[in-house]
Amino acid sequence: MNEVIALLANDQRRNSVVIRTSFLRDLPPVNGDRVQLQQVISNLLRNSIDAVKGIRDRLKMIEIRTRIDDDGLVGLAVIDNGIGIETDSASRLFEAFYTTKTDGMGIGLTICRSIIENHGGRLWAEANDGPGVTIHFSLPAYLAAAETSPTFV
Repeated sequence: MNEVIALLANDQRRNSVVIRTSFLRDLPPVNGDRVQLQQVISNLLRNSIDAVKGIRDRLKMIEIRTRIDDDGLVGLAVIDNGIGIETDSASRLFEAFYTTKTDGMGIGLTICRSIIENHGGRLWAEANDGPGVTIHFSLPAYLAAAETSPTFV
C-alpha cells in the first residue's frame, strides 16, 4: 500500500491533496497477485485525486482505511471529499465506457472490478453523506491451504 502511495506522491503534491491513512495493525494477508492489486489501489487513488483536484472551498482530502469485515474479509476503502456522484451513478461507475471525466475512457473501474472479483472479492461505490465518494473492496484473507501465495497490500 505504501508503495502505491509513494508512486502517486507527485500527483498528490502537484494537486495539493492530503492523503491520510488508517491501517489496522496485524491485518491478515490476502490471496492474490500483488501487482494486480496494487494496480487497483493505484487506479482508485488516481480517481480520487482527479475528483478533489478542482476543489477550491475546502481541504482536498483522501483517506485510505483498512478493516476486517464481519464475514472475515479484508477490506479497503478510499474516501475522498471531491465532486461526488449522483446516487444513481454509483452503480454505473463500473460499466464499461461509462465515465464522469471529460478525458476518461471509462474502463479503469471496470478493470478494477474484474481484478477484485477474479480474486474472490467485491468492489463497490457509495456517495458520502457529505461531499465525495467512497470506493470499497473486500478480499478473502489468505488461507494456508490456498494454492496462491499471500499478497500483502
